[in-house]
Amino acid sequence: MNTQKVAVITGASQGIGAGLVTAYRKLGYAVVANSRTIERSDDPLILAVAGDIAQPGVGIRVIEQGLDTFGRIDTLVNNAGVFVAKPFTEYTDEDFDLVDGVNLRGFFEITRRAVSAMLENEGGHIVSITTTLAEHADSKVPSALASLTKGGLNSVTKSLATEYAARGIRVNAVAPGVIRTPMHPEETHEFLAALHPVGRMGEIDEIVEAVTYLEGANFVTGEILHVDGGQQAGR
Repeated sequence: MNTQKVAVITGASQGIGAGLVTAYRKLGYAVVANSRTIERSDDPLILAVAGDIAQPGVGIRVIEQGLDTFGRIDTLVNNAGVFVAKPFTEYTDEDFDLVDGVNLRGFFEITRRAVSAMLENEGGHIVSITTTLAEHADSKVPSALASLTKGGLNSVTKSLATEYAARGIRVNAVAPGVIRTPMHPEETHEFLAALHPVGRMGEIDEIVEAVTYLEGANFVTGEILHVDGGQQAGR
């Protein structure tokens, strides 16, 4: 029987996702790393699977290739996400399709297949990266589509956690504030830092550490862990 634990990470080519790949390898996991474009790794225990998670069939293919290569799936980190900040009436149908496709449809397909694999393996762990804005809106950051989709992930985290608790699958989420990643241009950092009571943006390692904490927290399920510089506490 294969005892090598395996983690699947979406949005794995840069930022938080790339940090998670490194962290899970340090924990001793083999990693299935997915992104729209991702380079093959020299590490034989990192399987790069390119594909847009919003497209039908990609999520299933990611899990199937992980099973074919490593024989099991123990953890899924739903890190891939899209954020479009606009006043509500300026969102287009194309914006909706983009955000819904990645944040919700992508989650649904890959998670459904991962849960099936975990049930065959007598358990596993799912973590989704959401956003504090889904629960604590900010008038300075119009983000209805983030709230619509990431709020859904917060809710389904609790639903799946209760549905599968007795079958060995834990389901959690990490809700970040604004994290210093390549998606935020340098000239926006001062404004973004001021959105947090602590007066700074978060760092990639702080989100990675939250996910790895949840990985080892066997009595924690259905949790939405806020790593947001105090945003959820109010301003």
